Amino acid sequence: MPDVLPAQPRGGRLRQRIASARLPLPGLLAGAVIWGLLMSTAALLGLYLRFRLQTAHLQGLMLLYFAGGLFAWLVAVPLGRFFAFRRSPETRFAAFFLTLTCATILATAFLFAMEYRLFYSQWHQPFGTRIWLIQFLFTSASATYQFLVLGMRLYLPLGLIFLICASVFLARRMR
Repeated sequence: MPDVLPAQPRGGRLRQRIASARLPLPGLLAGAVIWGLLMSTAALLGLYLRFRLQTAHLQGLMLLYFAGGLFAWLVAVPLGRFFAFRRSPETRFAAFFLTLTCATILATAFLFAMEYRLFYSQWHQPFGTRIWLIQFLFTSASATYQFLVLGMRLYLPLGLIFLICASVFLARRMR
């Protein structure tokens, strides 16, 4: 008769999943810095391929893509580890691919929207008013749309390669 493990209470599995999502802080921060550098490198190559680096905002763009990658890693890797807990290698790869993709795009778009908002805030109403809230929402939404249409192209082609390599690395590392 085969050995059968007793059923684990639902709360125990959730605790294990949450515990597996935690990483040592130095490793998480080092990965975040590396991911930020990779994303700014991808954006730099994208700018070179499209515009031959002919922009007055090169440093600002590199900082934006670096910060977006840095913050995205800090959220995406623990979240990916949570979803990949005790899964097959393909599922682990998919979890990291999806979380890294979404977090990187959302974090960078958010930072772009806040920079955009900061510029236009000089023409907005005082903080906390109903008009200010509408202006804040529409300015942020239009900045996010602008980033999704124009800014995401800078991740290609190198960002996709980095994304696949990072997802494979993370999926293999989590066994």
